[in-house]
Amino acid sequence: MDWIPLILSLKLAATTTILLLVVGIPIAYFLAYTKFKIRFLLEAILGLPIILPPTVLGFYLLLAFSTSSPLGLWLQNLTGISLVFSFLGLVIASMIYSLPFMIQPLKNGFETVDHSMLELAEVLGKSKWITFRKVILPNSIKSIITGAILTFAHTLGEFGVVLMIGGSIPKETKVASIAIFEYVETLNYQSAHRYALILLGISFLILVTVQALSMKKEKRR
Repeated sequence: MDWIPLILSLKLAATTTILLLVVGIPIAYFLAYTKFKIRFLLEAILGLPIILPPTVLGFYLLLAFSTSSPLGLWLQNLTGISLVFSFLGLVIASMIYSLPFMIQPLKNGFETVDHSMLELAEVLGKSKWITFRKVILPNSIKSIITGAILTFAHTLGEFGVVLMIGGSIPKETKVASIAIFEYVETLNYQSAHRYALILLGISFLILVTVQALSMKKEKRR
């Protein structure tokens, strides 16, 4: 069995999750504690990947990442490589595709922090950064873990977006979902079954973890 597609899938999911934690926490904090009239529009844009067909998102990302577009040309000059059919391109596309799965749990967690603690920190003269680091983050740890787990699982099962952006380059962009698709196309169900079974097992463990965290949260309430 070729383990490289599975390793690439895990690498892609882990990289996307870590980067989205860095990007998602400030965005979620902004959405949770900043009030402005068109916030609903920003939330709709950020949540669009949830309902948008992956092939549609992948198609427009393919156009955007192509060197024939100003953005794609600028990104190539910035990174030194073409984002289309590259692992870096997969990471950026996966971040966009999985962004709402990170943002929503984080935003919900930040919004449920006891406001009396925030008011107390303000009365004591604590800065917003200290309040965020000492009060909000510790009281949102379950939501942060949930967001990370959901993002990892969602990225692990990607197909449409990774196929459009990365294609199927062995040892570079051929992740497990693409390998399953190709094996099914060639009627090699035995090999497809091996990859599918492993992904099924990982996904099940992830769901069990999320449910366990939810149950603990409900018991504490």
